[in-house]
Amino acid sequence: MADRISRVVTRTGDGGETSLADGKRYPKHHPRLALIGTLDEANSFLGLLAAKAGARHRDTLATVQSRLFDVGGAVATGGTSAPWTDLAGTVAEETERLNAELPPLREFVLPGGDETVALAHVARSLARRAERAFWEEAPSLPLLAEAGVGVYLNRLSDYLFVLARTIAREHGVAEVLWEPL
Repeated sequence: MADRISRVVTRTGDGGETSLADGKRYPKHHPRLALIGTLDEANSFLGLLAAKAGARHRDTLATVQSRLFDVGGAVATGGTSAPWTDLAGTVAEETERLNAELPPLREFVLPGGDETVALAHVARSLARRAERAFWEEAPSLPLLAEAGVGVYLNRLSDYLFVLARTIAREHGVAEVLWEPL
């Protein structure tokens, strides 16, 4: 495989703008860059979660990380050929598989239980933020919206919620349940 990155320090962003793969320059506060940044944050937390979650979930989380990177690439180019709706279906199937092992919910679950469960909830909330940022930018990314990127991000946050519950059960910790007023 040829080297993809030959220089890390380019200095081209020192003035508050950056270039994306679509060939255009954007101010660093542009919503598209905010979306890419949020995808990166979610991916970083997924890496931490994968390091803590155990071997059973590591491969799925590594695949999800690659797909999130693909979403970022699609956002950077403004186009995609990936079957995002199908990929969302794959995530939904994994979510349903894990959920079938869990007791039904009787109350809302709060983030917590142990560190790994809390990390799964942080990753979930970042996936939700990425989804909101995607839909904010979707009018300028119609090919991605039509391809199902937003659907994928929605299914991903569902998966991470169920994964948090699954990890709580695997770790033998009680889920933290909401206590209404």
